[in-house]
Amino acid sequence: MKKKENGLSAWQLTMMAVGSVIGGSFFVGSSVAIKAAGPSVLLAYIFAGILVYFILFAISEMTVANTDSGSFRTFAAQAFGQGTGFVVGWVYWAGLTLGISSEATAISLLVRAWYPNVSIAILGSIVIIFMTLLNLLEADKLSKLESAFASIKVLAIICFSVIALLLIFGLYPGRTSIGAGSLSSEAFMPGGFTKLAGSMLIVMFAYSGFEVIGFTASEAREPTKTVPRAIRQTVVILIGIYILSAAVLLPLIPTSQLSVTSSPMVFALNTHGFGWAGTALTIVLITAILSTMLATLFGLARTLQSLADEGLAPKWLKDKTDVPYRGIIFTGISMLAGLGIGFLFPNVYLFLVSSGGFAMLFTYAVIMATHIRFRKSHGCPPHGKCQLWGFPYTSAFVLIMLVLVIISMPFVEDQISGLIAGCLMVILFSAAYLALRYYRKSHNTNFNIKREYLAEVSEELSDFDKKDDDKKKSD
Repeated sequence: MKKKENGLSAWQLTMMAVGSVIGGSFFVGSSVAIKAAGPSVLLAYIFAGILVYFILFAISEMTVANTDSGSFRTFAAQAFGQGTGFVVGWVYWAGLTLGISSEATAISLLVRAWYPNVSIAILGSIVIIFMTLLNLLEADKLSKLESAFASIKVLAIICFSVIALLLIFGLYPGRTSIGAGSLSSEAFMPGGFTKLAGSMLIVMFAYSGFEVIGFTASEAREPTKTVPRAIRQTVVILIGIYILSAAVLLPLIPTSQLSVTSSPMVFALNTHGFGWAGTALTIVLITAILSTMLATLFGLARTLQSLADEGLAPKWLKDKTDVPYRGIIFTGISMLAGLGIGFLFPNVYLFLVSSGGFAMLFTYAVIMATHIRFRKSHGCPPHGKCQLWGFPYTSAFVLIMLVLVIISMPFVEDQISGLIAGCLMVILFSAAYLALRYYRKSHNTNFNIKREYLAEVSEELSDFDKKDDDKKKSD
């Protein structure tokens, strides 16, 4: 594995992951989860954090063995065949394209608090076009910009949490303590277990995006050391931020009053007379969501690049430069189309979020299934050191839980449309692969590009395993 002297550091990778994770699905979409589950949403965030921990380290074990830009999709193809790699790659790309369109919608909803007559369609389109053009920058410049954006959003959450704690404990000048506040009159699980289970989709989607570490691993400095370190930092930051912010938010507002058209944090500040802070936070939230779009588009374009390199996407999507310009532009155009499709449904934002959420859960399920087969074939990287403990039971447990979360989607109103859209995506891309396979066979062509590519991956893994064996013998 080559060492990149000027590659991305662990902190840059962490900020790329945090930047792609903490976005509209947390700042705006969390209203849906909190309203459905009530105070028990804390359990959802904790449980989702545990699942994320195992998924991240499953990705890490596979990534440090081979830092291929295709990441989990390439390993899925190697483990279960090229059809699985094709389907999971395209479902991930299509679903997250819809999901990132929801980020543009979230920005529009925040701006409408100031300008009620502004068109969500027009504003959302402007945001998508702007972020597409911005993504044409080189990876190093993009990571620095993303690090700045990510730092701002983390600081904003910390500031909100500090104000909330001051109000709760009566330490804010001129204010009396609100104590448990709304929590004292609310049932812990007002919607029952089904609503809590249904809220898991939104909560898991709020965590989604951390897999960008897998895409950027090939551009990291000393990946075998940098990637695991970045993953540990990402886990600690995300779980800490989500649980803290949700815990201090709940006493401030009755969960039944939340709406998907506004941020629960901004609503809480406005309710307690901090209109100035709510306005300032809205501006920061817009910046935060833009950073999520920036980082996510980075990963999506490289997914297309990987598919095209392997002959599983149209040839015209291939780029000879380090920046996949064609993939970025095509993804941007697809985001505009996704935004348009969303307006065919009563709740455009929730449709886009739930569709993207299904795609992410499907992808994570494939990741865990791939990891099980990967560990059985190659053991524990790096250098024989296991990172994910409890294998294979923990991997199997996470896989089962992800499937159950998908099944629970209809328990929250309007998520059924996202479930249907997600299932249609899987069916559509499965049919597309079969059609492509039939076409190539009927024209006496094959997947030579793909086979050669996977052969290279297998050779690298074999070399990796051989080095581990040599190291063990020397020890």
